[in-house]
Amino acid sequence: MKQANANFDFDDDAPLLEAEGLTVSYSTSEGELIAVDDVSFTVQEDEIFGLVGESGCGKSTVAQAVLGLLPTNGAVPSGSIRFRGIELTELEKRELDALRWENLALISQGAMNALNPVQRISTQIVEAIQAHRDVSTDEARERTAELFETVGLDPERMDDYPHQFSGGMKQRAYIAMSLALDPDLIIADEPTTALDVIVQDQILKRLKELRDELGISVIIISHDISVIAETCNRLGVMYSGKLMEYGNLKDIFENPYNPYTLGLQNAFPTLRGEQSDLISIPGSPPDIADLPEGCRFMERCPFATAECGGEHPPLESVGDDHASACYRHDIVDEMRREAGDRETWARLRSEVVATGGAGDE
Repeated sequence: MKQANANFDFDDDAPLLEAEGLTVSYSTSEGELIAVDDVSFTVQEDEIFGLVGESGCGKSTVAQAVLGLLPTNGAVPSGSIRFRGIELTELEKRELDALRWENLALISQGAMNALNPVQRISTQIVEAIQAHRDVSTDEARERTAELFETVGLDPERMDDYPHQFSGGMKQRAYIAMSLALDPDLIIADEPTTALDVIVQDQILKRLKELRDELGISVIIISHDISVIAETCNRLGVMYSGKLMEYGNLKDIFENPYNPYTLGLQNAFPTLRGEQSDLISIPGSPPDIADLPEGCRFMERCPFATAECGGEHPPLESVGDDHASACYRHDIVDEMRREAGDRETWARLRSEVVATGGAGDE
């Protein structure tokens, strides 16, 4: 069902998606709040790129900005988002509507609960297809059956209602809908939330298989770094609106440079392999209405010094396709060693409690 999108003159030599200096703000009663601050990343063809960070770090806001789905009080005051050379921030609503589903698709948070409970699943997918393609109902139903097979569902079940599907099956059905028009890029926002570990692993495997079989690219957004490790080629680690570490997944996991990345690695279990005791990061991310001076992670970082309180550190290249925003790169070996020690974070936890700071996540 793939058709060239005649509405746009794409640059085939440009990256599939490129964000440069992206800043997103919200107008509130407290003034303009910056939710995403000067974030840059690139997604290439046939790639699975991950954005990881705690709730409120800005990763879902990035997805909304890319798709032109920011709420009415949201804006992109500076920065660029380009899809195959097309500047998305300059498009009108009708142009964005032509791009969504055709070239960019979203699997939103809670997608398995986004299906209309009183409509058959097939009806919902057929309607999505016919909204963008001049095809008959029979042709759209045939495409729906193909999509069910693609995501590992029995086509004979496509006329069922959502309540007849398990959580994992509903998630697959929504993935099928997102694939209806053969998009080039799918953004999956917390695609495995509320699924048990076995089903979660199945969904992640299927996303990787779809990348290989269909040649699509995927952005996976998650708070769980083990999900990113299981699936992605490259990633960006976000904290409080900032990109803290960015680059090749293998390098970041084997040789992390940022204390926040180290903290995330210790705070989540792996999906497979040897399990170890989890170590939580003390405290909570700062309120975007009251951001600290200096490094955003400073108040929760056991390696912070006075230097960290000046300005937020810039991203600094630490290897081929690997960058980190931290002033303590000179002691990275020490940080890697001590971050795996519960006492390192326990000392900071005691300081947080003593100063009346927020408790653990």
